[in-house]
Amino acid sequence: MARINESNIGDTPFQRLLGHNAEVMQGWIQLGNVLEKDGLLTYELKEQVRRTLAQRNGCEYCKAKGRPDPEKFDEKTSIAVGFAEVFLMQRGDIADSIFHVLQDSLTEEEISELIAFISFTTASQYFGAIMKLQSEGELSTSI
Repeated sequence: MARINESNIGDTPFQRLLGHNAEVMQGWIQLGNVLEKDGLLTYELKEQVRRTLAQRNGCEYCKAKGRPDPEKFDEKTSIAVGFAEVFLMQRGDIADSIFHVLQDSLTEEEISELIAFISFTTASQYFGAIMKLQSEGELSTSI
């Protein structure tokens, strides 16, 4: 069970926890929709990054959506996922040598999108972890 009761506003358990402040929830959803869709980086690449982050950011709800699938990795996805793994270990203190790997493989626009996605996704997953948001499976077994 989450640490607070869900509001009546929102379509998912995550949204209903944010729904106690509808304006915050709407802004969060809007930014999430922009960052998650195909942009300079594909939705699939970002999904593999999201799954990578979920394994270590502590949100059971996010982990339940699956682990990264290396069979779906191309070169760019491998680099993005590798960077996400370094981010998880370094917590933002990224060495220039690691950043140069991004610069050798991605455009500045793609790097900006990737880091915005990683930052937003981490914030979302931290919110879920702090609130003890559970996966649907955990909810059904605990009732």
